[in-house]
This record gives sequence, C-alpha cells and structure tokens, in this order.
Amino acid sequence: MKNKYVNIYDTISEMIRNGSLKPGDLLPSEHQLVEEYSTSRETIRKALNLLSEHGYIQKIQGKGSVILDINKFTFPVSGLVSFNELAKQMEGRVSTFVTTLTQTKADSYIQKQLSLSRTTPIWEVGRVRTIDNESIIYDKDYLLKDIVPSLTKEICADSIYHYVESILGLTISYAKKEITVEEPDDEDKKLLDLDGFSNIVVVKNYVYLDDTTLFQYTESRHRPDKFKFVDFARRHR
Repeated sequence: MKNKYVNIYDTISEMIRNGSLKPGDLLPSEHQLVEEYSTSRETIRKALNLLSEHGYIQKIQGKGSVILDINKFTFPVSGLVSFNELAKQMEGRVSTFVTTLTQTKADSYIQKQLSLSRTTPIWEVGRVRTIDNESIIYDKDYLLKDIVPSLTKEICADSIYHYVESILGLTISYAKKEITVEEPDDEDKKLLDLDGFSNIVVVKNYVYLDDTTLFQYTESRHRPDKFKFVDFARRHR
C-alpha cells in the first residue's frame, strides 16, 4: 500500500501531465492542500518535495509552488551537472544511445579546443539523448586519454562524470561554456528529430579538473523547442 504522500504526488503529477494544471499555474497553498486532502502538513510537504525532485514544480519563496513545463528540460547555465543527474527528474522518459566510442588522434579543430598536439590520444564519444522517444540532443565529447585511460559504452551511456569522479577518483572543478545558435549539419539531421527546425542551440563546454587541467571538450547540440537554459544573476554596484 502506498504512503499517502505518494498518492497525493501521483494525483497532482497526473493533473500536470494531462494539462489540468498548466505551466506557470500556482498550486494551492500548503494550508489549502492540507484541507483538500485531509492530511497533515508534513505529508503535503513530502508530496511537494517529491514533485519538485521529479521536475513538476518549483518552490519559490514568498510565492508558492509553480507548475513547470514538463515538455522542456531545464539546464543550469552556471552549474556543472551531468545529463544523467538532470535526467533523474524525468522519471524514465529519458534515454541515452552511444553512437560513437573511438580512441583516436585529435583533428585540427579539437587540437585547438583542447590545446593539444596532433599526436595526443583522445576519446571521441557521440551520444544521442532522447526524451519521450524523440532524439533531441546530440552530445559530442572529446576527452584526454592520458586522464581517462579507458571507457566503455556502458560508462558512456550511464555517466562519464560519475566514472571520472567515483572510479578514477578525480575532481571535476569547473567549466567554461559558450552558447550559440547554429544551422544543423548533416550529422545533426541524421541523428536528431529536428521536426522542421532550421536552427539548433549548441552549448560548448571546456571542462577542467581541480588542478586546472583541461581534460574534456563537449558540444551539446539541442533541438531548441525542448530546452530552456536558466541562470541567476546578482547586480553589483
């Protein structure tokens, strides 16, 4: 038998999925929900926490719980998280397919991005990310083989960051990001369900270890309608 907070979570999440509650709507207050579901405030808070963890709502101090657009995937611009970590919010709607895993030598473009000589061995990894059975991200990763000596398709399908940190014992510290809008190339058209879109959003990540070693360059190529990029900024005088 399910806990009551799980039943409340199931009820509200289904209302969001079927459109009864729409993006931008506010949920009733905790007090109103306590009365509506004849339960305790603690039970309501557990249900709201679960809704927040799975990407259905965002709690905003002083405003309440706002319904999120579950058809869009929120990427933090200033954060450094793996796709696998973000995908936990999507409750099984997300999958990863490894299209390329090759040990090679960097071409002139990747040499420039990673500041390499042409003889430096690298891993080239291609991964297509699907949401609700639509291919909407193509990730192209290039990693220094000296830093990451071995990779498998299973590791790439799960999380390279988890492998680097938990298995290799390295610390990923920070990244420089560039975001551009570009025309899709032939590879994008082949691998992504572009649904008539003539542009894609490209996020370039230059990822560093805590000793400032640049060990990874990534291009994440996104269909523009499925994603929003968020950041928080503070004005200083």
